[in-house]
Amino acid sequence: MRLEGKVAAITGAASGFGEATARRFVAEGAKVVLGDIQADAGQKVAAELGDAAVFMECNVTKEADIANLVDTAVAQFGKLDIMFNNAGIVGAVGPISETPADEWKFTVDILLNGVFYGCKHAARVMGPQGSGSIISTASTAGILGGLGPHCYTACKHAVVGLTKGVAAELCQYNVRVNAIAPAGMATAMVANVSTGDHTAIEKTKQILAGNSPLKGRPGVAEDVANAALWLASDESGYTTGHTLTTDAGTTTGASTNPVAFAEYQPLFREAGKHGLEE
Repeated sequence: MRLEGKVAAITGAASGFGEATARRFVAEGAKVVLGDIQADAGQKVAAELGDAAVFMECNVTKEADIANLVDTAVAQFGKLDIMFNNAGIVGAVGPISETPADEWKFTVDILLNGVFYGCKHAARVMGPQGSGSIISTASTAGILGGLGPHCYTACKHAVVGLTKGVAAELCQYNVRVNAIAPAGMATAMVANVSTGDHTAIEKTKQILAGNSPLKGRPGVAEDVANAALWLASDESGYTTGHTLTTDAGTTTGASTNPVAFAEYQPLFREAGKHGLEE
């Protein structure tokens, strides 16, 4: 019961990271307001979670929808302790010279503006309350280049920057602001990219397991949910402005390739010499 008595709002809560986190939060004692544009799937998740959860349609490109999500949490459960800005898409894909501007703007509206709205309206409640945890989904593509499409990469880098900036502002109110940067995980979004079928989660796990630095271990939605749980709980009470990776070490250079210089060789010295001098 690590979140007993806490109230959370989650965007993109009908599937993937959002759904896994909603289930984890409720299992740990929280009340949760689920926001998503996938109404049928979101209502199904809320029904399975019982009285601890309510669902409302929420399009993160509309500030009024996110304001309503936050207000619903307060009206329904009396406060807001946790805001998880999670909704996302892959968005615009292709060479920079051929990326349509309207697709770029739509992607930014979801991946960056949606996070801004979530931070803004969570701060509106949490600041006067004097406590709270804001969490946003970034990506390893927000730490390194070349891991995602251009707009996705730009937006996820911006989420990391926004997290640091808002954390620096809201710390005076005892509100913590952090981000999670997952690698490619076995979710519907990645399944669609990897296989062309958003429902092929098990096949995606097999693909990811073969490419994972942690041998045979794919990343799954529950890994992000567990990271969100820690950042939402009082256990991370001295952590703010941080981006927590769930990536099997890929952003530190871990890969399935052998580590360079992993085998012993005599010490390398100047001018082609080896070993210590006698």
